Amino acid sequence: MIHIFLAYLTTILYLTATTFIGIRLFHPEGRILPRNLAISVGFVGLLLHSWLLWDGIFSHGGLNLGFYHALALTSWTVIALLLVSSLTKPVDNLGLILLPAAAMSLLLEAHMVDVGFMRESASTALKIHVLLSMLAYSLLTLAAVQAILLAVQDHHLRNRHPTGFVRTLPPLETMESLLFEMITAGFVLLTLALLSGFAFLENMFAQHLVHKTVLSVLAWLVFGGLLVGRFRNGWRGRTAIVWALGGFAILILAYFGSKAVLQFVLQRAG
Repeated sequence: MIHIFLAYLTTILYLTATTFIGIRLFHPEGRILPRNLAISVGFVGLLLHSWLLWDGIFSHGGLNLGFYHALALTSWTVIALLLVSSLTKPVDNLGLILLPAAAMSLLLEAHMVDVGFMRESASTALKIHVLLSMLAYSLLTLAAVQAILLAVQDHHLRNRHPTGFVRTLPPLETMESLLFEMITAGFVLLTLALLSGFAFLENMFAQHLVHKTVLSVLAWLVFGGLLVGRFRNGWRGRTAIVWALGGFAILILAYFGSKAVLQFVLQRAG
């Protein structure tokens, strides 16, 4: 019961932080709200989110990384990266999308039966691989949301009809620079995750992992191609947005798509 109560309390905190961000963006006098107010409320929610993960994933004789628990863990990593980055960079507006998504993941984790244990005896290499994968997925999720905001901003500026929301965003060049910083860091983490998998795991192409492996490598190629295109040909704007969102879509299919099929269709945890 306490787990469900705290899940709802965390949801309220995340939605409150979202409301503060929305007021600052859309209300004519929203700037009177301190920017750090939403970030502070978000950090309180993140602390409760941490306890929920410990209670649901880490405290029952192994790591429960079933679909909904993995979703909640990924959302925690995304929000942690968002809030820490917001202390030094103008990325807190991403919370308008990410905070409600994290709240939804907690409600699902609290109410849905979800079992997918990684035993305590699992090797350190496997745990490192899982950690690197989670960090890579989370950072590239931030990049995907940044790409969506960049697409909205680019569309309005091309049509010379910037709305109040678009006018509150950092300059287009800054948004684009932040996007490629996130993609570069996410690409490095994804590279390390794949290398750790191939180096330490013997079954990366086992029947229940082959789709995840192939799609992850394909996503790695897409993000790598985008970075090469940026470096050699100066790719930007819509080209960068399409490649970034394409790579993210493949990555989501690689992890959550394959996990959903294994857990809900084939009735096994993966």
